[in-house]
Order: sequence, then structure tokens, then C-alpha cells
Amino acid sequence: MADRVTIQNHDGIAVLLVDNPPVNALSSAVRQGLCDRMAEVLADPVYKAVVLACAGRTFIGGADIREFDLPMGGPGFVEINGFFENRSKPVVAAIHGVALGGGLEIAMACHFRIATREARFGQPEVKLGFVPGGGATQRLPRAIGPAKAVEMIIGGEPIGADEALNLGLIDEFFEGDPVAAGIAYARKIISDGRPFTSLRDDDSKLVAARANRALFTDAVAKSIKLTRNKDAALACAEALGWCLDLPFDEGIDRAWDLFVKLLDSDQSKALRHVFFAERSINKIAGVTRDTVPRKIYSVAVIGAGAMGSGIAMSFANSGMAVKLIEVGKEVLERGLSTIRKNYESTAARGGMSKEEASNRISLITGEVGLEGVAGADLIIEAVFETMQIKKDVFSALDAHAKPGAILATNTSFLNVNAIAAVTKRPQDVVGMHFFSPANIMKLCEIVRGSATAPDVLATVSSIARGIGKMPVVVGVCFGFVGNRMLLPRIGQARKMLLEGALPQQIDGVARKFGMMGPLAMGDLAGLDIGWRSRKDSGEVSPIDDALCEAGRFGQKTGAGYYRYEAGSRAPIPDPDVEKLIVDTSRKLNITRREFSDQEIHERLIYPLINEGVRILEEGIAERASDIDLVWIHGYGWPAQTGGPMFLAERVGLSNVVARLAHMAVMDNDNSLHPVPSLKRLADAGKTFASFK
Repeated sequence: MADRVTIQNHDGIAVLLVDNPPVNALSSAVRQGLCDRMAEVLADPVYKAVVLACAGRTFIGGADIREFDLPMGGPGFVEINGFFENRSKPVVAAIHGVALGGGLEIAMACHFRIATREARFGQPEVKLGFVPGGGATQRLPRAIGPAKAVEMIIGGEPIGADEALNLGLIDEFFEGDPVAAGIAYARKIISDGRPFTSLRDDDSKLVAARANRALFTDAVAKSIKLTRNKDAALACAEALGWCLDLPFDEGIDRAWDLFVKLLDSDQSKALRHVFFAERSINKIAGVTRDTVPRKIYSVAVIGAGAMGSGIAMSFANSGMAVKLIEVGKEVLERGLSTIRKNYESTAARGGMSKEEASNRISLITGEVGLEGVAGADLIIEAVFETMQIKKDVFSALDAHAKPGAILATNTSFLNVNAIAAVTKRPQDVVGMHFFSPANIMKLCEIVRGSATAPDVLATVSSIARGIGKMPVVVGVCFGFVGNRMLLPRIGQARKMLLEGALPQQIDGVARKFGMMGPLAMGDLAGLDIGWRSRKDSGEVSPIDDALCEAGRFGQKTGAGYYRYEAGSRAPIPDPDVEKLIVDTSRKLNITRREFSDQEIHERLIYPLINEGVRILEEGIAERASDIDLVWIHGYGWPAQTGGPMFLAERVGLSNVVARLAHMAVMDNDNSLHPVPSLKRLADAGKTFASFK
């Protein structure tokens, strides 16, 4: 595998070319090749300078994360960077595409860095639950200053080439071939007799923070506040602090030890699981490499309510024009006005420039009548969640949509096959279930109907990614994956309220775990929505119904399970609600009891996991990791726990089985009994991968 890195001799300039597609990851073979080739170059007097460049579409995109669960093979990241940081021959990194993680670390070990204007630079390790191990915590502050280094490493977001040049991370832009540009730059260094120094020897950008520690600590406090991966973020902050307090080599060694320690942490394992899960969703059953997506040049959204407007904004946010369609002018204007106000308020808060807000507003046009879909390649229906209304819309679309147009329904619960059956083109019908608010939430459940064509799945998955969504393909059932699993969670919350818990205790346990509580979420969504549905179906939810009958619909009315002060979304426990709950229990002759936080936690999570196993049994989800992504990106499940199915395996499937069995007996509720296949997996010591 040594040919992953080769030496080219260009009249005394050594080009070390990395060729490890698709992203030139620093696998053990690449690391070995870099060390071996660099040792040869340093030992050969014919070479006067070195250029590090990469074949393909990018510079080094980071470490090979697949190897992190294996024993470390080949030289370590610290050892490699030591070679490139040599004091005998200048080394130029010629960067195109991205330099991320270990790729940026090795670039910073080089003496000079040149890049294309399109290049991006970042240290995203915090998103995988560990600190940079190859020296970024010590070199990046020396390259761009501690405050900006804190922002990049704790925040984990990349920066563009213009910013990198202004900060001093790169020295110059180039156009064209990285190898040719690197050689030309190396020759210029030699002809100019330019001195070269390593970042390890330059503490000039640390002086101010060493004299005034607040410059560092204030930056840390700001970045920590904005990140969700607190454990890794705090570890990154500690390692970054060593650049101010310790000799360079000691800081490097300590950061490596911390990297190794965190790599074995539960949080890092969970985040790496999410990393691979987000890539596995590209593998869709029935969609092959030969499947050609349809061309989408124009998009129409039917329905200018909150959901339709949010979907339209998602397209505009990605630079795509979209037509918003309604049955009446007044409703349409109301939707367009809401969109305009949303963008203008974002600009007023500094979230975007006025020009950008104006540009996005201009991308959304409105039209009255379904005739407006005539030229659209993708039509997304977002009307009221009633089957007959949706059937009426799709029946009408046959007359107005052009042949080959994709017809997508945004239904949250309803049968996509039944909707497709009213059209003459069921192969073109698919579910695109966006989550509210659609312009913010990342998840989009792609619902495969029984007749949905493979190229339709490929197209809408690609489009969803293009507008910043996480597309997870699911099958047809009531509620699909997310909402179907949500129902047991809501049911348990309601049950615990009747039996002795209070809203703030239930939601407090959920918040401690890292996600919004089910009752606060109900207030956010609006309790009246479920109330109207229950009236139609004859279902009863005693406490929810009593709240709604009292006009407490949630945040929209300033009162639901909690009360809300004007202009605030902060839930405030309300004695009136506590009395209503206790009185309802008494009327139903239910004896209230104490609930421990542990029992609340288990009741909110384990029945949900049980439903997830049923979903896998039925083939509604292709992989357990798909279910994890639905909950992470659609319901705010804390990514650092890996999702519900990953969490079940971490706590032990046998433990989940035992607790579910206990709940089922305690409640005399057969629905809580562990799914047979879950018990079989637990008894056999297997994992959810067995469902593949």
C-alpha cells in the first residue's frame, strides 16, 4: 500500500503525492507512506524543497475514521508531522478542496501553505467526541491566534480560503494544478532565499493571550455555550490552554494522550456511529449506481401555511427558486407575508444581511390555483393533514402536473399508497415528510410507496440533501418511523401524569438527558391539534382534553402544560395545571404515587425503543442506524448518545428487555412486552445489525 504516497522529482523539488480516493484520508497505509517517502527526501541531498499535494478532488480530508476502532497501525499523527516540521528543507502544502482534521494538522506542520480560493479548512474532531490528536491544539493558536483557534476547534466548523488568508493560516492563493503551483512556489522560496520556520517556533500570536488570559477564556466560554458536545468541547478547551502554559512538545504529547483517552469514550463511540449512519443512508434498497436521478429545475409547494412556507424557505435558503401555491389570494398573501417577516427579522438580528434576506424573499413567488404547478419538476403538497383533502389535491394534480413530475406529499401520518392510488402515476408519488419548523429542522423522511420508482427516491433524496436536510428513506405505516415511535413516548408521559408525576419532573428528566421534554414539546406544537383529531376519532386523553377545554393550547395561547410570559418561550410551572392534573386523577379513581427520575427516564425511552424494533421487523426502516438519525435530526435526541437504538445496545439489550417486561406486568399492558425479536437478540448476545 506504499504506492498511496509517491515521490516525483522535479529538478530538485520533491513532490509527495497522496492518492487515496475518495478523500485522501490519512489511513495507516498513507501515514506509513508519508513517513517513508519523507525520510527518503530528507536523506537525499538532490532534493532542495518538498511539496505536499494530493491527487483527485481534494487535499487530505482527515483521518480514516474506520480505523479508529482498530489497534493503531503504522506511525502516529504526531510522528508524521514531526517529519514535515523538519528544519533542513522547506515544505510547501498545496491545498485544494478541503484540509480537515489530520489534513489541516499536517498542512500546519509544513512551513508554507498555499491554496485555491475554493478551499476550506477545519478541525471538526469535536463533532466526533475527541480532541485533535496531531497537534492542532498547539499549532493552530500559533497560526491564527488563540481566540480564533478556540472558535474553530471547539465549534468544529470550517472556514473559507479568504478568511484563512486573512488570519495567516495560508500564505498565498493559486489557480490550477496543485502540483504545478506547489513546485512554482517552492522554486520561488529557493530563488528568494526565503527563510523558513515552523509554527512550533513562533509564539508571536500567543503573547497577548498570555498577558491577558481573558482573551482566551472569554473565547472558550462563548464557544462552549454554542456547542452540544460538551465533554469533547471542554477537553478541547483544556488542550488549547496548554499552548499558553506548556512547552510545545509537552502540549503535543498531552493532547495526544487526551485524544487516545477520548477515542475510547462512550460519547465518541456514539458520535462516530452517527457519522457512519449519516453516510449509510446513501445506500437505498433498489437504487443502484445505474439509477439516474431526474432533473429538477423548478419546484412548487402547495399550501402556504406554516409547513408549506417553511419548506419554501428551505429551498430559498439553498438558492433555489420555488413557487408557493394556494387556493385563495388572501391565504397566499398571508403566507408570503410571514415568510418576508421571518427573513427580515433574521436580518434585523444579524443572522444574515438585508441583501441576502431580500434575495431569498425574491426566490419565493406565489400563485393562486393548482394550475400553477404546470411547469414544476417537483411538486410538494403541504395541505391540511386530512386524507380526503390530500386525495383531492393529488387527483387534481393528474390534470395539471407535466409528465415525469415528481408528486411528493408532506403527510406526517397518512398512507402514502392510498394517496398515490388516486393518481394515474403512482410511480411518481413519494412522501417527503419535513419536520417543523421546516426551514430549520434537518430531517426529511423520504417515504417509499409500494409503487415509487427508484429514480424518484434517488431524486428526492438528492434534492433533500441539496437543501440541507438529512434524507432517511422509510416505508409506509401510520406515522412512519419518527411519529410512530413518538406515540408510546407521549402515551407514557400522559400515564405518568395521571399516576403521580408532574410536567416539570417529566420534562426535567428529558432535559437532563439532553432533549426537549414531551410536554413542553406538546405546548410548542399546539395541544389543540391533537385535541381536534381526538374529537374526530372519539379518542380521549383526560388531561390534554381538560387543558384544551380550558383554552390552554400551548405557547400560542400563553398557557398549556406550562404558562408563558409575553414574548417568552420559557415554560413556567403552573399551580393551576398541577391542580387540574390531581383533580383529573381523583375523578378517574387513580391513586397517585411517586416516580423516580430513573423510572421516568426508562418509561420515556424503552417503549420507544421497543417500537423501533417492531419497525425493523416490518422493514419500515432499512437499518437501526436510520432510526437513530430520525430521532437525532427530527426530535432533538442528543447525538452524543448515538440515538435510541445505539443507546439500547450500549445499556444492554437484556437490560431493556428486563425493564420492558417489568413495566408490562406493572401496568398490565401487553403493548409494553418486549418484542420477541428484541428478546431473541438479547438472549443470543446479538445486535440490531442482525436485521440486515
